[in-house]
Amino acid sequence: MSPDYLPHVYLAYASLALILTVYLARTLSQNGEVFLASVFPEEPRLAPAVNRLLVVGFYLVNLGWALMMLRAPSAETVTIAIETLARKLGILLLVLAAMHFGNLLVFHWLRTRGREAAAAAGPLE
Repeated sequence: MSPDYLPHVYLAYASLALILTVYLARTLSQNGEVFLASVFPEEPRLAPAVNRLLVVGFYLVNLGWALMMLRAPSAETVTIAIETLARKLGILLLVLAAMHFGNLLVFHWLRTRGREAAAAAGPLE
């Protein structure tokens, strides 16, 4: 019977998925709050609140997806184990990137909508 390296893949994948998700959430949160402040200039408390809600959603979706991706066929060689790990991390990163760009589109839409509303309201007296 040949060894199965799958437990090592699971451990490495779960660890890296958690580290990547936390790092990306923190980075996006720090930079996103500045952007959100420009989206909600009339409500200064709204930007940090929306930012926190987005971070919670980011964690829930990404960690949920990472856990769903945990299952894999047996890895009987180190090469297969490394390929399995790389494929899983690659898919996870592509999903994280897609979610990031989706968020950017939503922010852009919010910002454009806010500017159009401000322009329609006219100058403040």
